[in-house]
Amino acid sequence: MSTNAPHGLTIEIRDAGAIWRVTLSTPPGNILDRDTIDALAALFARARRDTGLKCVVIDSEGAHFSFGASIQEHFPDQCAHMLASFRTLLRAMLDSAVPVLAVVRGQCLGGGLELAAFCQRVFAAPDARLGQPEIKLGVFAPFASFILPERMGRGGAEDLLLSGRSIAADEAHRRGLVDEIHAHPGDAALAYARTHLLPLSVSSLRHAVRAARLELAARFDREMPRLESAYVNDLMRTHDAREGLQAFLDKRPPAWKHR
Repeated sequence: MSTNAPHGLTIEIRDAGAIWRVTLSTPPGNILDRDTIDALAALFARARRDTGLKCVVIDSEGAHFSFGASIQEHFPDQCAHMLASFRTLLRAMLDSAVPVLAVVRGQCLGGGLELAAFCQRVFAAPDARLGQPEIKLGVFAPFASFILPERMGRGGAEDLLLSGRSIAADEAHRRGLVDEIHAHPGDAALAYARTHLLPLSVSSLRHAVRAARLELAARFDREMPRLESAYVNDLMRTHDAREGLQAFLDKRPPAWKHR
């Protein structure tokens, strides 16, 4: 069964309700604006209450997973609300205690990669490219600063966070950012769920997810407010952060003042 959810999401209920396939449905970029972020957060709040749900698969419509969060919402007048909404989404994912599988094709950038990296497993197509380009816009990626070291180790995470470069699926797989590469990653994710998750007890699976992420959740609550404050109260006071964002919207090279 397929239903249209608000703000560019499509939800398909599979396997008698045991799997939800959630599709980002605003191609070509599947931008994660605040409305879409809030809709995802509400979906995971609902998932927490569903006693028959064993897995959520996050997929995308079109050639690309996501170009990331809305650039306009990174500016000083909106970024605090945007970051708070994204933190609410990621906390809702943790609170749901439902295994989440990401299906990545094409570009998976910025907030799109932060969302995928928070999933338990990432299934990528051979053409996938993953990166955190925020530094090229004069800003940094708060949630990636938290989650990428968890997945890749600090060295690999800082490579992406400080260079802003994107890496191909095979390199992402070697570095632990991607778990499996398949020509049809959506089919592979569903096969994984049906083989390894559906035979299990829902209640036991939820307890296992909470146990596996107990320390991660505690660190999230401790560290994310500090990272958000550094972004909103420190970074956004600099000339270059505002200049980099505006230059991107203007489609011109930034004129850095290094302050």
